[in-house]
Amino acid sequence: MVKRTEKRAEPEGVKEQLRAVEAAFEAEDFTQALAQVNTLLEAAPKLPEALHYRAACLVELGHFEDAARAYRHAVKSHPEDLEFLLGAADFLICRMGEDREAVEEGLELCARGRKLAHRMDDAEWVYEFLLLEGMGLNQLGECAQALVSLDAALVHVPRSVDALVERSIALFELCQFEDARVAFEEVLEDAPDEGWAYHYLGLIAERRGDTREAKKRFAKAQALLPREFPPPVALAEEEFDQALEAAVKALPEHVKGYLDNVTISVEDIPSNDDLLAQSPPLSPSILGVFRGTPVGERSVTNAYDHFPAAIVLYQKNLERFARTREELIEQIGITVMHEVGHLVGLDEDDLWERGLD
Repeated sequence: MVKRTEKRAEPEGVKEQLRAVEAAFEAEDFTQALAQVNTLLEAAPKLPEALHYRAACLVELGHFEDAARAYRHAVKSHPEDLEFLLGAADFLICRMGEDREAVEEGLELCARGRKLAHRMDDAEWVYEFLLLEGMGLNQLGECAQALVSLDAALVHVPRSVDALVERSIALFELCQFEDARVAFEEVLEDAPDEGWAYHYLGLIAERRGDTREAKKRFAKAQALLPREFPPPVALAEEEFDQALEAAVKALPEHVKGYLDNVTISVEDIPSNDDLLAQSPPLSPSILGVFRGTPVGERSVTNAYDHFPAAIVLYQKNLERFARTREELIEQIGITVMHEVGHLVGLDEDDLWERGLD
């Protein structure tokens, strides 16, 4: 969907140059398209279509840092252009979703765009920003707030498959598993080839112990979206234990001393007790958990602080997370470090700053 929020005069010959850029872009010759659009911007540095194509080319070429700068420049040049605001927010949330600060920046752009769209009384744009806002909030783990945005988006487009899928994911992340199951089944009524719905229905079936149903759902998701859902990397029990032992041995010596009274174990997936031990609940896709009181918070007067603390790794979640055997073994080590961080008193923000989120 392309909408221009204002009319602009175009320099002479710009239409022909833009057509050449568009042709190269549609032919997926992004290097050529970028060269052409850079030439065009020398003559018309604020031309919105050219700024859009430049950022899009950089994304397609994988130059994400340059693309981020290009989008920020475009938004600064045209601060009330809804297409730029949405494009920049989409890039930051969907392409740089592993960067927490990028997602937060994307959410700020969503808020700006949504307010402008409300002012213009444009329901389609309001929907687009609300949907993207819900996606970003889900990525940050703020799933209850994501539900608010997604429910608002569905007011504008009631049968939006994208919004219904994202809303169902929020319910799953909030551990409302039966509500999530019903919601994903409803998605499949409108979109029977929605791979994400099959994947999450597989996760829900796995949680209730229905191995046969889970296997069928996972296979369907893999058939529909093979890139997103490749077969999980699996380690035999002995191999997994060896990787875990190696990760513990690799810990710094001053950290190992904290593990004297800590049990380290492996389970398939997290239990409801682990997920619901705090509010909001933990994500069902967590890779590990620390059970107990951090070292610095223990008290001689609290009887519970004398029980052994525990670190648990969730093998199936780790195997689904990794794409290769090497990545899985590396992630086992990262997860051990993450949970040891909780043991010594670090919170999620501390761990994120250390690259252990």
